[in-house]
Amino acid sequence: MGKKDGAVLDALLDRYGRTYAAEAGIKLADQPKPLYQLLVLATLLSARISADVAVAAARELFAAGYGTPRGMREASWQDRVDALGRGHYRRYDERTATMLGDGADLIIDRWRGDLRRLRDEAGGDERRLTDLLMEFPGIGPTGADIFLREAQAVWPQVAPHLDKRVLDGAGKLGLPRQARPLAELAHSGDELARLSAALVRVSRSKKSVDEVKSAAAAG
Repeated sequence: MGKKDGAVLDALLDRYGRTYAAEAGIKLADQPKPLYQLLVLATLLSARISADVAVAAARELFAAGYGTPRGMREASWQDRVDALGRGHYRRYDERTATMLGDGADLIIDRWRGDLRRLRDEAGGDERRLTDLLMEFPGIGPTGADIFLREAQAVWPQVAPHLDKRVLDGAGKLGLPRQARPLAELAHSGDELARLSAALVRVSRSKKSVDEVKSAAAAG
């Protein structure tokens, strides 16, 4: 890693290197409950709504006891709508409440509530893994990318998962725009997930790009 890239990386992670899972209060691990919670968060983040609102809605769902597939399935549709509303996730609340219920049914009935079984079914094929994730209501290509960007912290099988949005953010900061060279800047799966989240954030904001560049130059 060059000195310049190192300074940019340090400034980037210091300011924006918090995963969306961490923001939602998910203690991510290779276990059924946090992986399911990450899937819920990816579903919420997939809508055309701010990330802050999606994170707040996830927190409300989990606080209400819907942080497991069974808890989500046993909640009434109105319970889910109300929890989403408390997180101000209102424009898509009714449709999303339905999708979350249907998704809970799917994961319980097909993978016994454990996304590790879905991962194993994919057999190490990331395209197949993406296709399986997209069988969940509300998860399209964007949602699958969101899930895998964060899951790579605990699923080394999928790392590095650096999609176009991540690479676009890297390019704006003068970091490598190719997945392998960019991944080599991170020292662990956790740091790679943090780097991905940070680059998604700066990809959306010229102000953030300028802030990171200024901090790196000053440091």
